[in-house]
Amino acid sequence: MLKVLSNLKKSFWQVVIIVILLCLQATADLALPDYTSRIVNVGIQSGGIESVLPEVIAKEDMENILVFTEDDSEILDNYTLVEGDTTKQTVYILNEIEEEAGIELEDLMVTPMLEASIIQREEIASQIKQQIMQNVQMPEEQKQVIQSQSVLEIIKNMPQEQTAKLIEELNKKADEMQETIQEQIAIGGVKQLYQNLEIDTDKIQNNYILKTGIQMLGVALISMVSAILIMLLSARTAAKLGKTLRDKVFKKVIRFSNKELSEFSTASLITRSTNDIQQIQQLITMLFRVVVYAPIMGIGGFVKVLTNSDSQMAWIIGVAILAILFVVGTLFIIVMPKFKKLQDLIDKLNQVSREILTGLPVIRAFHKEEREEARFDEANKGLMKANIFVNRAMSMMMPLLMLIMNAITILIVWVGGHNVDQGIMQVGDMMAFIQYTMQIVMSFLMISMISIMLPRAAVSANRINKVLEAKPSIIDKEQTKQFDPNKKGLVEFKNVSFRYPDADTEILSDINFTANPGETTAIIGSTGSGKSTIVNLLPRFYDVTGGELIIDGVNVKEVSQKDLRDIIGFVPQKGILFSGTIESNIKYANEKMSDKQMKEAAEIAQAIEFIEEKENQYKEPIAQGGSNVSGGQKQRLAIARAIAKDPEIFIFDDSFSALDFKTDSKLRESLASKTKNKTVIIVAQRISTIMNAEKIVVLEEGKVVGIGTHKELMKNNETYRQIALSQLSEEELDKEGGK
Repeated sequence: MLKVLSNLKKSFWQVVIIVILLCLQATADLALPDYTSRIVNVGIQSGGIESVLPEVIAKEDMENILVFTEDDSEILDNYTLVEGDTTKQTVYILNEIEEEAGIELEDLMVTPMLEASIIQREEIASQIKQQIMQNVQMPEEQKQVIQSQSVLEIIKNMPQEQTAKLIEELNKKADEMQETIQEQIAIGGVKQLYQNLEIDTDKIQNNYILKTGIQMLGVALISMVSAILIMLLSARTAAKLGKTLRDKVFKKVIRFSNKELSEFSTASLITRSTNDIQQIQQLITMLFRVVVYAPIMGIGGFVKVLTNSDSQMAWIIGVAILAILFVVGTLFIIVMPKFKKLQDLIDKLNQVSREILTGLPVIRAFHKEEREEARFDEANKGLMKANIFVNRAMSMMMPLLMLIMNAITILIVWVGGHNVDQGIMQVGDMMAFIQYTMQIVMSFLMISMISIMLPRAAVSANRINKVLEAKPSIIDKEQTKQFDPNKKGLVEFKNVSFRYPDADTEILSDINFTANPGETTAIIGSTGSGKSTIVNLLPRFYDVTGGELIIDGVNVKEVSQKDLRDIIGFVPQKGILFSGTIESNIKYANEKMSDKQMKEAAEIAQAIEFIEEKENQYKEPIAQGGSNVSGGQKQRLAIARAIAKDPEIFIFDDSFSALDFKTDSKLRESLASKTKNKTVIIVAQRISTIMNAEKIVVLEEGKVVGIGTHKELMKNNETYRQIALSQLSEEELDKEGGK
């Protein structure tokens, strides 16, 4: 998998931008629950008042607060006493102080502000009065006076020892509260102080909610824009990787020899170039979000929970993660084997489809449509069953995970509700905890989803790597030689032997003959004697396993494949045409070839007659594989393509089999004038095609059993004589041979 992903280096800067945007999005998403908490805790519950430091406070209220602290001077040093402001009261106004000094002042004031607020609650005030009257012996009249006074007035009039003891008890109660609850109660006291000064606290609240809401929308907008850009860039990066992989696979396959092509079926190579690469492409689209975004969200959310919320509830997150891992792990174990099998089943379906579509005429001729339909149906059902199994298992995952998420939400509300009721947690903190938990769960959910996609993509990556890592058996040497211009067109087989890869026996053994320029060398023999194998060795579709094959005075293994194939015009046994036009097929060797050269090649190949009968002549479209022309026309266009190349060596691998005798004769006559100084090697089954060749090589069971002219072989070689007499009578042979 890593080898496939290494191709992302071409999109390095796009990947860097994606990572930066993912970090930005994760930061924004992690900030949103904090804004929710602030709107609920500060904006709604605290009336928009953020700090326990009152910016303005009445002199009387300040004196009441200072009752609960011994740091009077430190607090008053940060305030300025102003006589008779707009409220017509003497007030303390907070000085401009640095941030660190402000934090220290908050620490000093939070406890006295909290205690001053607590004793104003009726329930607490009643308890304190009751406690004072129980602990101190006093007449009934004094008790009635105490009942009519506020707790603050009572504390001011109490002996110092009793005051200190009462304040100590209040401190203990305050310490039992969570820090955020302390701040909330203290801020509630600040709100009351503002109301005492007739300050519009509703306006403060509305302004805070509006400001925080706008900030929250801005953060959400940043997250949204980042997400859109990430998806666009990820899709672009994944598409570019897909293009790179397809390009590499195709270029590698183009360099394969017949040995490698036989190891990978055509259907499999098509699947690897399309479906397998598509799996990788889909994975990459999601991968960045999981590899970068999910860990940031998971770790960041957990840190936020521990720092900003009640860490006592962190165990709920652990329960959620364990539940998700259990569900995903179980599905992973069940589905993983099917992922590996799925790609093989796609290969099989492609192979069956290709065989049926290619062999459709034969299937119809033998009336085997039902049999082939059943064979296709079997492959199709196998793929369907595997897909259904995988999809059923995967379809169970989302409902189960959603059940876990909803159950966790209920659990948080249940536990958090009790904490809120007990005064150790704020509502906003509980809401933020829910959001952080969902973010953590979603990050694990994303990792789980990618873990399901990863095995299938890993299988595909492995299949792609097998193609990319396959070493062609035929490669050029680092130092290649040049052809000898004095031996132009000379082909020499010296003790050549050959066996196919993994074969037990040799197909060819001890092959010795020479094909000279200006001559036609024919190869004939019974089916399976090795005729096509010999001509496949010339352009190095295979390498000889013994002996030497020398062209232009150089062993073919010591020259570059390009140089070798540049001097050869090869016409295969089966005429292969490409989609395009007649012109593009004839000019295949050189697109800049002149029209005169093209028409001359078509005339020699006896193709000009049917070409000129076409409506668009040389611009006439050719369908894929040449399916819109006959077998004879296809063969003639393939011959014209080789002639137009004007190579040193012509190789015709039974390329006249689809031609009638008259066309065959005319073509060979025209070809003779074109190839006076060329080397022509013809593999043929028909004696009439080769009997006028200057040299005929007779093969039998992979060995040369005769070399000579037609007349010489008729006299001296029984194998050749039997082949000839099986096709023509002696009179016809003598007549044709005398021409």
